Amino acid sequence: MPSLPFFLPLAHRTLIWQLGRREVLGRYRGSLLGVGWSFVTPVMMLAVYTFVFVDVFKARWPGAGHEGGGLTFALFIFAGLIVFNLFAEIAGRAPRLIVDQPNLVKKVAFPLEILPWVAVLSGLFHLALSVLVLLAAVAFLHPGGIQPSALALPLVLLPFLPFLLGLGWLLSALGVFIRDIGQIMNFVISLAMFLSPVFYPLESLSEPMRSWMYFNPLTAIIDNMRRVLLQGLWPDWNTLALFAAAACAFAVLAAVLFQATRKGFADVL
Repeated sequence: MPSLPFFLPLAHRTLIWQLGRREVLGRYRGSLLGVGWSFVTPVMMLAVYTFVFVDVFKARWPGAGHEGGGLTFALFIFAGLIVFNLFAEIAGRAPRLIVDQPNLVKKVAFPLEILPWVAVLSGLFHLALSVLVLLAAVAFLHPGGIQPSALALPLVLLPFLPFLLGLGWLLSALGVFIRDIGQIMNFVISLAMFLSPVFYPLESLSEPMRSWMYFNPLTAIIDNMRRVLLQGLWPDWNTLALFAAAACAFAVLAAVLFQATRKGFADVL
């Protein structure tokens, strides 16, 4: 069973921070705007969504009443995509986290278990900027502005952390031995975009389908993020508690698998 430092690597927090910072800066190295692209990109995305759904489709978000016009539609979709993009980034990169670092695998003293932490930290940086863009849009464009329920957003996102870490440990370990995992995850990510309530609300589904949808780990986070930011409602605490318990159990199992297989990484690479 992995020890507590495996899940809370306080001894390596400086290393995780440095690697995460290097990864964020390295992604934009050589570009004109640099890290500024991480802010410009979500702004441009929201502008495009607003144009398409307000001026072109004149779409309405089901269940949002007379305020569910195109702008609200764009904000609801943007909120769903913020969560989905974080999942897609981790799920897409995780299968190669170990494979792409063979020099670190051969260093006995290097804590390989922190690599998913680095990936999640990088993803959270981009999520934070996207959330800031969303909050600004809600404050200036959404009827009613930012509601007190928005204070609960960190509690909504917190249970997502162990799930993402578990995904990183699981896929990075499997990716060493099964190279097809990367291709499989690209297919899974494409499916997840449409099998998650990104472009539609849960209320638009039939009751049986809605129950099945909660087995999708993105559903609870997307739905509660919209509740607290766009609907002025507090989170569904029961759903979040169940998700947090399941996510922690998943993280523990993934960590056990990672620890059990890490001895074979060097032999394969």
